[in-house]
Amino acid sequence: MSLLEVENLKKHFVVPGGSARQPALLRAVDGVNLSLDEGETLGIVGESGCGKSTLARLVLRLIEPTSGSVRFAGEDILALGSTSLRHRRRDMQLVFQDPYGSLNPRMRVGDIVGEGMEIHGIARGREKRRLVLELLERVGLRGDAYGRFPHEFSGGQRQRIGIARALAVRPRLIVADEPVSALDVSIQAQIINLLEELQQQFGIAYLFIAHDLRVVEHISDRIAVMYLGKIVEIAPTATLSNNALHPYTRALQSAVPMLDPTQRRQRLPVQGEAPSPLSPPAGCHFHPRCPFAIAACRESEPPLCGTATHRVACPVFPAA
Repeated sequence: MSLLEVENLKKHFVVPGGSARQPALLRAVDGVNLSLDEGETLGIVGESGCGKSTLARLVLRLIEPTSGSVRFAGEDILALGSTSLRHRRRDMQLVFQDPYGSLNPRMRVGDIVGEGMEIHGIARGREKRRLVLELLERVGLRGDAYGRFPHEFSGGQRQRIGIARALAVRPRLIVADEPVSALDVSIQAQIINLLEELQQQFGIAYLFIAHDLRVVEHISDRIAVMYLGKIVEIAPTATLSNNALHPYTRALQSAVPMLDPTQRRQRLPVQGEAPSPLSPPAGCHFHPRCPFAIAACRESEPPLCGTATHRVACPVFPAA
């Protein structure tokens, strides 16, 4: 049994511009299916506005879905009452994108990291202080950080504090929502390496969300590619890197700079901007921008299908 199972998950926001009979809907997440095993990292990649962060919040039940199911360790978290959900939150933690806005500027680091320990009854007083100091050391911060405020740290150090806070309650799953996008490239590498080391130590599963395909490929065991609220391809990282099928996945790959300046990557021409999720095109949502689109792409929405490990939603390049 998978640690996390998401089935046909949808989140439609009602926005101004519709009518009482037919309200205008923004389909932020529109029928997502995925699973995540213990100790595995599943990367979610896609352009800004594709629904990645909304998916993260739905998985943690920070917002309520329009429909669908989310099961954690076999338990339907959407059916939990407030008390049961509060206990379950100990197993599921979030590392935020913004290392500056995600920490309370009026709280000292020791209180920020140790707050979850008190809430969930893990430790208090001297024991809490000891555990927090251990966590700060594990994430590469000195013990004197305990009594300091967030504004005294750099962006990378603040993200380490956020990771320590997530680890403090000993979770089984961490949802990392673009945890390195606001950091310099050298600091990004440090945070990614830290996450990998912590996963090896504690066996944590990661749902790692980013728009940078290079970062996602580095840390993930499997990758799911999102476009306009839907997953269009999902496969093991090595398979996706060497044999991406969906034209959108291949377009993302072609935009990644080569490390060797003497090499040139074949560019896949993609037309225009992503359509609005308020009025997605019929059929395959990517077809207006796809150079390989055929009549079937415009007429009906392709299902996500293929093998047990590699699935793609494309009638032109189906998974074998």
